[in-house]
Amino acid sequence: MSLLSRLRLPRRASVPVLAALVALAGCGQQATSVASRQPLQEPVRSRIALLLPLTGPQAPLGASMQQAAELALFERGNRAVDFLPMDTGGTTSGAAAAARQASTAGARIIVGPLTASETSAASGPARAARIPIIAFTNDAAQAGPGVWTLGVTPAQQVRRVMGAAQGQGARRFGLVAPDDAFGRALAAAMRAEASTWGLTDPVIVLHGARASAGSVAQDLAARSQGGLDAVMIGSTGSAARSIAAALGPAGFSEPSPRILGHALWGQDAGMGQEVALQGALFAAPDPSSRARFDARYEGAFGQRPPRLAGIAYDAAGVAARVVLTPRGQMGPNTGEVFDGVDGPIRLQPDGGVQRGLAVFSIEASGEPRMVESAPQPGGAGS
Repeated sequence: MSLLSRLRLPRRASVPVLAALVALAGCGQQATSVASRQPLQEPVRSRIALLLPLTGPQAPLGASMQQAAELALFERGNRAVDFLPMDTGGTTSGAAAAARQASTAGARIIVGPLTASETSAASGPARAARIPIIAFTNDAAQAGPGVWTLGVTPAQQVRRVMGAAQGQGARRFGLVAPDDAFGRALAAAMRAEASTWGLTDPVIVLHGARASAGSVAQDLAARSQGGLDAVMIGSTGSAARSIAAALGPAGFSEPSPRILGHALWGQDAGMGQEVALQGALFAAPDPSSRARFDARYEGAFGQRPPRLAGIAYDAAGVAARVVLTPRGQMGPNTGEVFDGVDGPIRLQPDGGVQRGLAVFSIEASGEPRMVESAPQPGGAGS
């Protein structure tokens, strides 16, 4: 079923549509006479490959992301672009095969695939065919020349919230986080940002899954010695609340360091139940743009979109702009700012993605309060 048959167009759309049909009817005779003198030519269409899990466990998510991509193209009203959905099956071998298929089909750019491992598998065939990729993963390690990762990364969140904390006087930073991929990404980002800004090395404590909050807080206190101005907690839920509560008894009560978090805190209304977390800062996308996208998606397809659908919408919109440029251009206009579902984004020549994130404060009510709006990416504090 095509997107046009699924979209629920508002009633007011009937007037301009009718006017367009009348205008076309009035030109019918002239068009016929012109056509009789010269052969009709099919316009050249540009192709975008959509690498999605259309079968397997992630098939429902893949279908929703395909709809979001189609919505991006429909809203731009350009009929000179074709999407070519290609099934990865949610596997690395499927992603690599789909990338090779995209090359054979003449795609100018690839949107997707979904995960970091699939992106890694698809990158080789795509680079060999000189086809740029705009992937959905938030694993910045997969990015490089010709490959952009559009998910909200740990590094983007760390940079934004550390910048906000510095604006409040913080100079000495610490991190306590699980010793997993996410925690290690937070640690690498904090070290990199501290080096960029000429700060002292942050105190990093990566802990096992069974470590107690008290032992983690005491380890941080022992390593920091002279104290810290701000501490980022990489956990979520009850684990984050327990670590925040344990910082004071571990020796961080005079003065108390500013607590920092990450975007997942915005999805947990219980964070404000812990007094030690009230006033904590975290960086995340401004929800107002997301709400507008959710409303348009639901109006078109009759269902709420999954969160990753917004990334598919953004990636498809950027890709559509790429294929409408002269064929000599191999990828996005790096340096240009795109207004995305999760805020403004700027793609860099090396595959890096700068993203404008807002800063929020944890409130006792459970509803985070925005304290700094999202800046233009690449500017101060982004």
